Amino acid sequence: MQALLSKTTKPFLVYVLIILLVSVPVYYFVIKVIWMGELDEQNQIMAKTTEAQFGQLAIPENELKEKIRFWNQIQPGTYVEAIAPGSTVKDSIFTASSQSLNLADKTNDDFRVLVTTIHINGKPYYFRSVTNYEDTKETVAAIAIVSLFFFGCIIAGLLVINNRLSKTVWLPFRDTLSKLKGFNLNNQVQIDFENTNTIEFNELNQSLNRLVQHTVSVYKTQKEFTENASHELQTPLAILKSKLEILLQSDELTEKQYQIVEEMNKALARSARINKNLLLLTRIDNSQFDSSALIAFDTVLMQSLDMLQEHFEQKNIRVITSIATGVQAKGNSDLTEVLVNNLLLNAIRHTAPGGSVHISLSKPVFEVANEGQQALDPALLFKRFSRFSADNGSGLGLSIVQEIGRFHNWKVQYRFENSFHIFSVYL
Repeated sequence: MQALLSKTTKPFLVYVLIILLVSVPVYYFVIKVIWMGELDEQNQIMAKTTEAQFGQLAIPENELKEKIRFWNQIQPGTYVEAIAPGSTVKDSIFTASSQSLNLADKTNDDFRVLVTTIHINGKPYYFRSVTNYEDTKETVAAIAIVSLFFFGCIIAGLLVINNRLSKTVWLPFRDTLSKLKGFNLNNQVQIDFENTNTIEFNELNQSLNRLVQHTVSVYKTQKEFTENASHELQTPLAILKSKLEILLQSDELTEKQYQIVEEMNKALARSARINKNLLLLTRIDNSQFDSSALIAFDTVLMQSLDMLQEHFEQKNIRVITSIATGVQAKGNSDLTEVLVNNLLLNAIRHTAPGGSVHISLSKPVFEVANEGQQALDPALLFKRFSRFSADNGSGLGLSIVQEIGRFHNWKVQYRFENSFHIFSVYL
């Protein structure tokens, strides 16, 4: 993950680098064209100047040859030579490599060459002018170095600006983000966002303030409903159950009436469990539990096994355990106990009499495995009110397990191996 400023700065730097890399050959090409044009123009001027100077001197024919030889010696960049009368030399401009005009330098240089015809005393002469253009490469190299220097200045400046913006301009945003991270619905403390001189941050804080107020209001309403439902529904259910139990103890009931009352009692008991479990799920969804306690998971598991020992014995289920000591987890102890009990009761309910249940606990994972015939559908397994047997369960046990796992950031998984249904909770 990257900071927002880094994400915006990096593409800009890449763009500048691409422009720089493209600009260097463009600089070279443009400068070379301009330089070549200047050198060619200089050579043409030299040809016209040479022709004009010899014409102005009006040198006699018997002395002209000696003057031209002397000219070639004092002007190493030009060369004049007589040609047959009436003939001409084809004009040409090209680049050639030869020894440097500096006699002390034995290396070869690149030259721009002009070959043309000039006229002296009305007669045609071969004329060649050469001009060194080695300085062009040095100029391009200097431009490249300067460009790289300024690119380095751009990078350094952007990094400094980015760092200062991160500490100053983005400070209100970081303050808002910090307050949002520390916000807890259970505390119901209103967040006090600071005013800034940035329009966007002020609009963000105002929107977040309205959102927080609405969330707190909805949370209070849901919490009140949960508490009221827990109180108002459990009371009549308890009264109905008490009345049915009294009715079951009556000697005046016929066998048929007794069976009807017994079925009503079972349905009422199931309704009470469903109501209790739905209220628990609602409280979990509303984050009404504290998850900051350090839980001795092995202790909770052992207590649940002791409490459910009678249920294992009733179905003659063999319990095979592998429980490590000192296993701890951060969360809510009451919810952890519910998770453990639900997984154990699920194993008891779906294990045939005389079967076996394997229970293991280590520092990374808690597993409960019970015998089975075929794999279950993982897509429906943790869905609310999904039932895979005709028992009297509420259909919410595994859903509660998954929600408790999600609340604690524990990963709950199911797999079927070697004729065993295995439920794993990664702490």
